[in-house]
Amino acid sequence: MPGANLVICQWGFDDEANHLLMREDLPAVRWVGGPEIELIAIATQGRIVPRFEDLSASKLGHAGIVREVSFGTTRDKMLVIEECANSRAVTVFVRGGNKMIVDEAKRALHDAICAVRNLVVDNRVVYGGGAADISCSIAVSKAADEIPTIEQYAMRSFAAALDAIPLALAENSGLSPISTLAEVKSSQLAAAGKEGNVAAGRLGIDCRGLGDNDMKQQFVYDPLISKRQQYLLATQLVRAVLKIGNAHSLTT
Repeated sequence: MPGANLVICQWGFDDEANHLLMREDLPAVRWVGGPEIELIAIATQGRIVPRFEDLSASKLGHAGIVREVSFGTTRDKMLVIEECANSRAVTVFVRGGNKMIVDEAKRALHDAICAVRNLVVDNRVVYGGGAADISCSIAVSKAADEIPTIEQYAMRSFAAALDAIPLALAENSGLSPISTLAEVKSSQLAAAGKEGNVAAGRLGIDCRGLGDNDMKQQFVYDPLISKRQQYLLATQLVRAVLKIGNAHSLTT
Protein backbone atom coordinates (compact mmCIF):
# COMPACT_ATOMS: atom_id res chain seq x y z
CA MET A 1 0.00 0.00 0.00
CA PRO A 2 1.55 3.33 -1.05
CA GLY A 3 2.21 5.58 1.97
CA ALA A 4 2.34 2.80 4.58
CA ASN A 5 5.67 2.24 6.34
CA LEU A 6 4.63 0.21 9.43
CA VAL A 7 2.09 -2.57 10.05
CA ILE A 8 0.67 -3.35 13.51
CA CYS A 9 -1.29 -6.58 13.94
CA GLN A 10 -3.23 -8.02 16.86
CA TRP A 11 -2.32 -11.60 15.88
CA GLY A 12 0.55 -13.21 14.01
CA PHE A 13 1.17 -13.18 10.24
CA ASP A 14 0.65 -16.19 8.00
CA ASP A 15 3.02 -17.15 5.20
CA GLU A 16 1.28 -15.02 2.58
CA ALA A 17 1.31 -11.96 4.84
CA ASN A 18 5.00 -12.49 5.64
CA HIS A 19 5.74 -12.76 1.94
CA LEU A 20 3.92 -9.50 1.18
CA LEU A 21 5.68 -7.70 4.04
CA MET A 22 9.09 -8.93 2.90
CA ARG A 23 8.38 -8.02 -0.71
CA GLU A 24 7.34 -4.47 0.20
CA ASP A 25 10.14 -4.17 2.80
CA LEU A 26 7.60 -3.20 5.49
CA PRO A 27 8.47 -3.51 9.20
CA ALA A 28 5.69 -5.04 11.27
CA VAL A 29 4.67 -5.50 14.91
CA ARG A 30 2.60 -8.52 15.88
CA TRP A 31 0.81 -9.82 18.97
CA VAL A 32 -0.52 -6.41 20.03
CA GLY A 33 -3.37 -6.66 22.54
CA GLY A 34 -6.91 -5.87 21.50
CA PRO A 35 -7.41 -2.81 23.77
CA GLU A 36 -3.94 -1.51 22.85
CA ILE A 37 -4.51 -1.74 19.11
CA GLU A 38 -7.84 0.07 19.49
CA LEU A 39 -6.10 2.86 21.40
CA ILE A 40 -3.40 3.05 18.73
CA ALA A 41 -6.10 3.38 16.08
CA ILE A 42 -7.72 6.23 18.03
CA ALA A 43 -4.41 8.02 18.57
CA THR A 44 -3.24 7.71 14.97
CA GLN A 45 -6.74 8.14 13.50
CA GLY A 46 -6.33 4.93 11.57
CA ARG A 47 -8.82 2.14 10.84
CA ILE A 48 -8.51 -1.50 11.92
CA VAL A 49 -8.95 -3.81 8.91
CA PRO A 50 -9.15 -7.61 8.90
CA ARG A 51 -7.08 -8.21 5.71
CA PHE A 52 -4.53 -6.52 3.46
CA GLU A 53 -6.90 -6.14 0.50
CA ASP A 54 -9.19 -3.96 2.62
CA LEU A 55 -6.48 -1.32 3.06
CA SER A 56 -6.77 2.09 1.45
CA ALA A 57 -5.00 5.39 1.87
CA SER A 58 -7.97 6.83 3.80
CA LYS A 59 -7.67 4.08 6.44
CA LEU A 60 -4.01 4.68 7.27
CA GLY A 61 -3.06 6.23 10.61
CA HIS A 62 -0.36 8.84 11.04
CA ALA A 63 2.40 9.23 13.63
CA GLY A 64 5.68 11.11 13.65
CA ILE A 65 7.95 8.71 15.54
CA VAL A 66 7.70 5.00 16.36
CA ARG A 67 10.55 3.72 18.52
CA GLU A 68 11.36 0.86 20.87
CA VAL A 69 12.68 1.65 24.34
CA SER A 70 14.09 -0.59 27.08
CA PHE A 71 13.60 0.00 30.78
CA GLY A 72 14.02 -1.68 34.15
CA THR A 73 16.60 -4.14 35.38
CA THR A 74 15.05 -6.88 33.25
CA ARG A 75 15.41 -4.72 30.13
CA ASP A 76 11.76 -5.01 29.20
CA LYS A 77 10.93 -3.48 25.83
CA MET A 78 8.08 -1.18 24.91
CA LEU A 79 6.96 0.34 21.62
CA VAL A 80 6.43 4.09 21.84
CA ILE A 81 4.32 5.92 19.24
CA GLU A 82 4.76 9.69 19.35
CA GLU A 83 3.50 12.76 17.48
CA CYS A 84 0.19 11.06 16.73
CA ALA A 85 -2.50 12.63 14.58
CA ASN A 86 -4.90 12.72 17.53
CA SER A 87 -2.82 14.63 20.07
CA ARG A 88 -5.53 14.34 22.75
CA ALA A 89 -4.81 10.63 23.17
CA VAL A 90 -1.96 10.07 25.64
CA THR A 91 -0.44 7.21 27.62
CA VAL A 92 0.75 7.42 31.21
CA PHE A 93 3.71 5.14 31.96
CA VAL A 94 3.70 4.17 35.66
CA ARG A 95 6.84 2.71 37.23
CA GLY A 96 7.60 1.75 40.81
CA GLY A 97 9.80 -0.31 43.09
CA ASN A 98 7.20 -3.04 43.52
CA LYS A 99 3.70 -4.02 42.40
CA MET A 100 2.00 -2.43 45.41
CA ILE A 101 3.46 1.00 44.65
CA VAL A 102 2.48 0.71 40.98
CA ASP A 103 -1.07 -0.37 41.86
CA GLU A 104 -1.41 2.52 44.31
CA ALA A 105 -0.18 5.00 41.70
CA LYS A 106 -2.62 3.60 39.14
CA ARG A 107 -5.47 3.90 41.63
CA ALA A 108 -4.56 7.51 42.40
CA LEU A 109 -4.42 8.34 38.68
CA HIS A 110 -7.76 6.64 38.10
CA ASP A 111 -9.37 8.61 40.95
CA ALA A 112 -7.96 11.89 39.61
CA ILE A 113 -9.19 11.18 36.07
CA CYS A 114 -12.64 10.26 37.40
CA ALA A 115 -12.78 13.52 39.39
CA VAL A 116 -11.98 15.51 36.25
CA ARG A 117 -14.56 13.53 34.28
CA ASN A 118 -17.22 14.29 36.89
CA LEU A 119 -16.42 18.00 36.70
CA VAL A 120 -16.73 17.89 32.92
CA VAL A 121 -20.17 16.29 33.23
CA ASP A 122 -21.30 18.67 35.99
CA ASN A 123 -19.01 21.48 37.16
CA ARG A 124 -20.89 22.09 40.43
CA VAL A 125 -18.91 21.34 43.59
CA VAL A 126 -19.46 21.10 47.35
CA TYR A 127 -16.96 21.65 50.13
CA GLY A 128 -14.92 18.56 51.00
CA GLY A 129 -13.35 17.38 54.22
CA GLY A 130 -16.73 16.15 55.42
CA ALA A 131 -18.14 19.70 55.46
CA ALA A 132 -21.03 18.85 53.13
CA ASP A 133 -21.78 15.64 55.04
CA ILE A 134 -21.89 17.45 58.37
CA SER A 135 -24.16 20.16 56.91
CA CYS A 136 -26.52 17.50 55.54
CA SER A 137 -26.50 15.68 58.88
CA ILE A 138 -27.44 18.88 60.72
CA ALA A 139 -30.19 19.66 58.19
CA VAL A 140 -31.70 16.16 58.42
CA SER A 141 -31.59 16.27 62.24
CA LYS A 142 -33.42 19.62 62.25
CA ALA A 143 -36.03 18.23 59.86
CA ALA A 144 -36.47 15.20 62.13
CA ASP A 145 -37.31 17.51 65.04
CA GLU A 146 -40.39 18.67 63.12
CA ILE A 147 -41.72 15.15 62.46
CA PRO A 148 -44.18 14.05 65.21
CA THR A 149 -44.45 10.45 63.98
CA ILE A 150 -42.14 7.47 64.34
CA GLU A 151 -40.47 8.32 61.01
CA GLN A 152 -38.31 10.80 62.91
CA TYR A 153 -36.17 7.92 64.22
CA ALA A 154 -35.38 6.79 60.69
CA MET A 155 -34.37 10.34 59.82
CA ARG A 156 -32.13 10.57 62.88
CA SER A 157 -30.45 7.30 61.89
CA PHE A 158 -29.91 8.70 58.41
CA ALA A 159 -28.33 11.81 59.93
CA ALA A 160 -26.07 9.64 62.09
CA ALA A 161 -25.02 7.65 59.02
CA LEU A 162 -23.94 10.87 57.29
CA ASP A 163 -21.50 11.46 60.15
CA ALA A 164 -19.61 8.29 59.18
CA ILE A 165 -17.62 10.09 56.48
CA PRO A 166 -16.20 12.90 58.67
CA LEU A 167 -15.60 10.36 61.44
CA ALA A 168 -13.52 8.23 59.05
CA LEU A 169 -11.63 11.29 57.81
CA ALA A 170 -10.74 12.31 61.36
CA GLU A 171 -9.66 8.79 62.33
CA ASN A 172 -7.52 8.34 59.21
CA SER A 173 -5.85 11.70 59.92
CA GLY A 174 -4.81 10.62 63.42
CA LEU A 175 -7.40 12.79 65.16
CA SER A 176 -9.91 11.84 67.81
CA PRO A 177 -12.99 11.02 65.70
CA ILE A 178 -15.79 11.77 68.12
CA SER A 179 -14.36 14.91 69.68
CA THR A 180 -13.24 16.30 66.30
CA LEU A 181 -16.66 15.72 64.76
CA ALA A 182 -18.40 17.25 67.76
CA GLU A 183 -16.15 20.32 67.59
CA VAL A 184 -16.69 20.87 63.87
CA LYS A 185 -20.43 20.27 64.12
CA SER A 186 -20.76 22.75 66.99
CA SER A 187 -18.72 25.26 64.97
CA GLN A 188 -21.09 24.85 62.03
CA LEU A 189 -24.11 25.33 64.29
CA ALA A 190 -22.57 28.41 65.91
CA ALA A 191 -21.65 29.90 62.53
CA ALA A 192 -25.11 29.18 61.14
CA GLY A 193 -26.67 30.93 64.11
CA LYS A 194 -24.98 34.20 63.21
CA GLU A 195 -27.10 36.23 60.85
CA GLY A 196 -25.51 36.70 57.44
CA ASN A 197 -22.75 34.14 58.08
CA VAL A 198 -22.33 31.98 55.00
CA ALA A 199 -19.20 30.16 56.19
CA ALA A 200 -21.04 27.50 58.22
CA GLY A 201 -21.15 24.95 55.38
CA ARG A 202 -17.45 25.40 54.68
CA LEU A 203 -16.24 23.99 58.00
CA GLY A 204 -14.89 20.44 57.78
CA ILE A 205 -12.18 18.13 59.14
CA ASP A 206 -8.67 19.63 59.11
CA CYS A 207 -7.02 16.48 57.73
CA ARG A 208 -3.79 18.25 56.78
CA GLY A 209 -3.29 19.84 60.20
CA LEU A 210 -3.20 23.42 58.93
CA GLY A 211 -5.09 24.76 61.94
CA ASP A 212 -8.04 25.92 59.82
CA ASN A 213 -11.32 24.06 59.32
CA ASP A 214 -12.43 26.29 56.43
CA MET A 215 -12.39 24.01 53.39
CA LYS A 216 -12.61 26.99 51.05
CA GLN A 217 -9.35 28.35 52.40
CA GLN A 218 -7.76 24.90 52.05
CA PHE A 219 -9.13 24.46 48.50
CA VAL A 220 -10.79 21.14 49.37
CA TYR A 221 -13.81 20.38 47.19
CA ASP A 222 -15.87 17.38 46.10
CA PRO A 223 -17.78 17.12 42.80
CA LEU A 224 -21.49 17.42 43.44
CA ILE A 225 -22.31 14.61 41.03
CA SER A 226 -20.12 12.10 42.90
CA LYS A 227 -21.41 13.17 46.33
CA ARG A 228 -25.00 12.86 45.19
CA GLN A 229 -24.31 9.45 43.65
CA GLN A 230 -22.76 8.24 46.92
CA TYR A 231 -25.89 9.19 48.85
CA LEU A 232 -28.23 7.64 46.26
CA LEU A 233 -26.37 4.32 46.10
CA ALA A 234 -26.06 4.05 49.89
CA THR A 235 -29.75 4.84 50.38
CA GLN A 236 -30.84 2.36 47.71
CA LEU A 237 -28.68 -0.35 49.28
CA VAL A 238 -30.23 0.18 52.72
CA ARG A 239 -33.74 0.15 51.26
CA ALA A 240 -32.98 -3.12 49.47
CA VAL A 241 -31.66 -4.69 52.69
CA LEU A 242 -34.72 -3.53 54.63
CA LYS A 243 -37.06 -4.97 52.00
CA ILE A 244 -35.25 -8.32 52.15
CA GLY A 245 -35.51 -8.25 55.95
CA ASN A 246 -39.24 -7.55 55.83
CA ALA A 247 -39.82 -10.35 53.32
CA HIS A 248 -37.82 -12.75 55.49
CA SER A 249 -39.89 -11.79 58.55
CA LEU A 250 -43.13 -12.44 56.67
CA THR A 251 -42.01 -15.86 55.42
CA THR A 252 -40.88 -17.03 58.85
